[in-house]
Amino acid sequence: MVSLAALLAVGGLVVAGSVPASLFAADGASLASATAAEATTAEVETAKVPLQHLAVDDNVAAVAPVRDTFNTTSYAEQLRLKFANYGGSFSATTGAVRWPFPYTVPITDGFGMRSAAISGRPMHNGVDFVPGVGTAIFAIADGVVTFHQEETGGLGNNVMIHHEIQGNNIDSVYAHMQYGSSPLKVGDAIKVGDFIGLVGDTGTASGAHLHFELHIDKIPVDPFAWLKANATN
Repeated sequence: MVSLAALLAVGGLVVAGSVPASLFAADGASLASATAAEATTAEVETAKVPLQHLAVDDNVAAVAPVRDTFNTTSYAEQLRLKFANYGGSFSATTGAVRWPFPYTVPITDGFGMRSAAISGRPMHNGVDFVPGVGTAIFAIADGVVTFHQEETGGLGNNVMIHHEIQGNNIDSVYAHMQYGSSPLKVGDAIKVGDFIGLVGDTGTASGAHLHFELHIDKIPVDPFAWLKANATN
């Protein structure tokens, strides 16, 4: 009897030590709390999903961004583009003030600043007409020859004529003419349309052309603009 009682006592201790005390709670509160905690943990794990997502159709192709392109142009190149192949045009006139040719001819260089590499000087004081080598050049208005020189450099064979036009003192310059092609001498009286010389490439010139200048009160002005405004029929 004593041995059986001892075995029962030991069994009771083993059961008591291996089973949670909450198992024997009369109202099952502890069991409910444990079950709720486990459920909450499961819900949190299930809720761990991205808050935002982007769905892209498989047919949409990736497009690389389009960027603007930039080019740089040197100042010398800007000047060349501005004044080379000048493109100015005119209509020949027959009035008291005329163009130096009785018909339209190409103009390849205008008045103003340009690359010094073209002639060694950055300022171009005239307009370059290119009607072809040997073409006759004519006076733009009545006047008097004040200068004629045939030099090996610079303006080559060139003539200056003084005019009084609309009360203004104006000098016209005809340069790079063929050597020996102009019969004019200082003091000669000139009428509009008189022969001046032949187009050449004397002096500092890169090709046959008439370099034509206009000075008002000794100051160079744009010959093309002035003739456009004053050459008449």
